[in-house]
Amino acid sequence: MAPEPSSPAATPPSRAPSPRTTAPAPSRAAPASSTPAAGPSALPGAPTSPAGPDGDGKSAGSGTGAGTGAGAGRLFRFPDSQVADWVDDHPADPRADAIEDGIARRPAAVWFADHSPGTITARVAAVTSAAARADAVPVLVAYDVPGRDCGGASQGGAPDLAAYDDWITRFARGLGDGENIVILEPDAIAQSGCLPAADRAARFASLERAARVLKAAGPRTRVYFDAGHSGWLEPDRAAALLRQAGAARAGDGIFTNVSHFHRTADETAYARAVLDALGGPPGLGAVVDTSRNGNGAPPGGAWCDPAGRALGTPPTLRTGQARIDAYLWVKLPGESDGCTAAPGTFSPEAAYALVRG
Repeated sequence: MAPEPSSPAATPPSRAPSPRTTAPAPSRAAPASSTPAAGPSALPGAPTSPAGPDGDGKSAGSGTGAGTGAGAGRLFRFPDSQVADWVDDHPADPRADAIEDGIARRPAAVWFADHSPGTITARVAAVTSAAARADAVPVLVAYDVPGRDCGGASQGGAPDLAAYDDWITRFARGLGDGENIVILEPDAIAQSGCLPAADRAARFASLERAARVLKAAGPRTRVYFDAGHSGWLEPDRAAALLRQAGAARAGDGIFTNVSHFHRTADETAYARAVLDALGGPPGLGAVVDTSRNGNGAPPGGAWCDPAGRALGTPPTLRTGQARIDAYLWVKLPGESDGCTAAPGTFSPEAAYALVRG
């Protein structure tokens, strides 16, 4: 194993769940529970309202900034989310139209962040089947690795790697035959320095197994591995960790900037440098979280609910950038990082501030 990564300039962000999946008759989204890692209050079932694609509506193809072609259609907007609930519940609020237009109508990732093996297949299938009906590409975040967030605000995950392997197998059963993008375990690689070497190697082996299981179950599923962001790891260091985790062998590329704020140009340059150092098949690409990077990262590396941020590039599968498969909204704007409120709690004040920039 290579030496542990040097500490980033700022502690990496704790993860908060983005849009939740829904049961046939869901209750309104509540703030994150007192257990930070509880994740979305998701239950099995089909969407309760029509879901549809959003984004630029253009096809993505090789040479147009989509790597080997991350999607042939548009990104999917799952209709059940905390921001959508807030808009529905506050039609008279003077901020509602801006929040709806700026955030709620944009396609965003759906996080699966609680260890509920008995329901995970149905919850994933609720999203992927709705996306398939809409001829759109969903973004799914698998966030259940043991020891996640190094015991920080979003600590939790599966009790052990055997349970995690089982959870991933059940997750994969819900993917279906449609196109999917899976963001595999934010922070699990870039933040792995908190683990002893043996535990880190075991986690990396489990992530490689996870990618293989996901791709075997979902023949049109693309799996992306954690590369941190441009303000955290050097490209060579990130590539070394990704190589140990099997990213080039088992995955389709890397993701950067999840829940962070670094400018898109910096992230695309960083992603290409990591891919160059990683090697592997020529079709490997990258996706960048642009949900809150419109004003760039705040001074001093602040990451937890910093003021003065803005929405970034809208989600799209057509970036116009070589080897950059997509710009995605992985972290849902308006949900707390864990400082102003519990991780995952939606704040209309924060959402409105991002819309206004």
